[in-house]
Amino acid sequence: MSRPALVAVIDIGSNSIKSLVAARAPDGQLVAIKQRTLDARISAGIGKEKPALSEEGMTRGLGAIRELIEEVSQRRPAKIQLVATSAVRDASNGADFRERVKKATKHEIRLLSGDEEANLIGRGLLCDPALAELRNFYVFDLGGGSLECLAFKNRKTQKAVSLQLGCVRLTEKFVKDPAAPVSLEVLAEIAAHVTTTLKEAGLNFDLPDSVGIATGGTVTTVRALFGAREQLRAEETSPAVSLDQLKELLPALAALPLDQRKRVPGMPSARADVFPAALATIIAVAELGGFAGFIHSFYNLRWGLAAEMLDQV
Repeated sequence: MSRPALVAVIDIGSNSIKSLVAARAPDGQLVAIKQRTLDARISAGIGKEKPALSEEGMTRGLGAIRELIEEVSQRRPAKIQLVATSAVRDASNGADFRERVKKATKHEIRLLSGDEEANLIGRGLLCDPALAELRNFYVFDLGGGSLECLAFKNRKTQKAVSLQLGCVRLTEKFVKDPAAPVSLEVLAEIAAHVTTTLKEAGLNFDLPDSVGIATGGTVTTVRALFGAREQLRAEETSPAVSLDQLKELLPALAALPLDQRKRVPGMPSARADVFPAALATIIAVAELGGFAGFIHSFYNLRWGLAAEMLDQV
């Protein structure tokens, strides 16, 4: 029996750099062979008026990329694709970083536009077998640099927008001292900014019988936090996360200084500083959209890219 074709994706995100090696099962279902996430935070500085990647962020990013390329290459994929999103797209020195990666790894970085990113996230989400029965739904993928918002009607994309509402960006914009507790006033400012931006983007939330789907590290972390209380991994918890649960977490975590927030069971140390802004963002999305909560999916950009690549090999 011939070996199924494998492809590998390395997603250079604002907060973390992730890999996925995937293949198609005989029934056409996309199957993950290997996945890994490395925290790199290349996006430090993205909230400035003239965003630029720091030397430290680029060094961390390059180290993570080289490590993941070496790891996925052991699986002998037919193709390896590196992609970059908001942090590199918006940075004044993004081209310099891409050239540095190419020189060090011999791999080009495909720079995704906001529209490409949003649509590939949508394609990845449609690969999730747990969501196969859903017809009308909204998708929200919150990263460090941007928030991708999609509306699906009868499983077809009706709208896809990329907004500069990432949690690193908003933390740098609104939180003056990330090491200190985040006040309720600052959280309210973040929520108001998110609400205004969503309205200006023309998101009407008027699909009938629709639900909200969340992807990305924020809701993964929410599940990890609740799972830690029961000694469960995030994957073992319910994918349904209610608005009430999110509202319970936010004031409790925001009231902690950063060093204490990092020690909360289930909290990834590298996300602790941006987590209050991230929670305030998705709560604002839920309230504006009238969602009682979100269904969380692990299927997002990498899966959409893998599906696209497997169609070409």
